[in-house]
Amino acid sequence: MEIIVQGRNAEISDRFKEHVIDKLSKVEQFAPRAQRVEVEVTHEAHLAQTDVTEKIEITVIDKGPVIRAEASASDRGAALDLASTKLIERLRRSRDRKKAHRRKDGSEQVPTELNIDLNELNQQKTETKPEPSVPSEPGVAIEQQLGDSPVIVRQKLHEAEPMSVDQALYEMEMVGHPFYLFIDEETKQPCVVYHRHGWTYGVIRLDTTVTDK
Repeated sequence: MEIIVQGRNAEISDRFKEHVIDKLSKVEQFAPRAQRVEVEVTHEAHLAQTDVTEKIEITVIDKGPVIRAEASASDRGAALDLASTKLIERLRRSRDRKKAHRRKDGSEQVPTELNIDLNELNQQKTETKPEPSVPSEPGVAIEQQLGDSPVIVRQKLHEAEPMSVDQALYEMEMVGHPFYLFIDEETKQPCVVYHRHGWTYGVIRLDTTVTDK
């Protein structure tokens, strides 16, 4: 299993890379088929505050759905501890889910490889363009400044296939996002599942259907 560590607005020392590799050594215990793990370290300076934040994003590339976790802290090591703890917990849940499927029908049912955040797998820096543009290639992110304001808009294109609401909720939990876009396999409607409060979730559906190409 390959572990790739890269920085975004941050320099990564060889010592910290070794620390990351040692910290993520447990990944193979929960995801023995994992092909690689990508770790991105971002140094963020807050305009309204005097402190800075170190953000760690970890993505596991496996045969099934992509599993990721992220965390921020004033210290890079602390951010790594938080992110790796979240990641191991999600990997454990994914492993337990697969075991439950095998016990249910005697065969291994791996969740469909859908809506993979390819941009998290292949981070690419793009120059801000003066004119608006829309990403046309999956996995490529476009960041643009909104007029003369400091607001940056990031656009990403995802590949997707129909899935159930239950599968969408699972995918959302595995990537650690508060919402998840998908196409309902039964109605063919574009939908989004999202966290509400506590253990409740919501589903928003668009009054249209997606036809096969």
